[in-house]
Amino acid sequence: MDNEMIEIFDEYKKSLGVASRRDVHKNGYWHQTFHCWFVGVEKGVEYIFFQIRSDMKKDFPTLLDITAAGHILAHETMDDGIREVKEELGVDVSFNELTELGVIEDCIINDNFVDNEFANVFLYRSNKLKDKYILQKEEVSGIVKTEFKDFYNLCFGYIDEVLINGFKIDTFGKEIPIEKKVNRLDFVPHPDTYLKKVAKLIKESL
Repeated sequence: MDNEMIEIFDEYKKSLGVASRRDVHKNGYWHQTFHCWFVGVEKGVEYIFFQIRSDMKKDFPTLLDITAAGHILAHETMDDGIREVKEELGVDVSFNELTELGVIEDCIINDNFVDNEFANVFLYRSNKLKDKYILQKEEVSGIVKTEFKDFYNLCFGYIDEVLINGFKIDTFGKEIPIEKKVNRLDFVPHPDTYLKKVAKLIKESL
């Protein structure tokens, strides 16, 4: 995976060529990613879904994150990003079922890397909230949801925690129900600017 080739850009989105995924994160090159947020309505209540990152992940294991996301490789178009939904969640979604929310800068600096993303953000409205997921165990260990209004308020700092519920797959492949309160420290540390923009755009689209 570290040897995947990715197109790189300057901060003005001018193409600079291609680099390996390892070098992209080592040197902080700007690159394109695909972010897909699942939302749905159950008994009149709007929900947003998160993946639980696998504990096998090198970066941010076990934290809550975007429902499905991934890098766009150098030979791919943005339409190809839909593969992430199938690979990570086992859910069949076509690109034309998505609502495009725009491109949002998403910059995460960690001890091991600098992740400068031009995140192409999409919304998927799912009316099949109880569908079975087939999770890619190396990437995702569970799926949870919270009321969208609570997520919105968390992003803007109006509340400190939200109630999530869903499931996690344990080391024996058994589905374990989850219901607990979480705060921002339980999420991948996307910057406030990214989360506020995403929350605002989703709210406008619901």
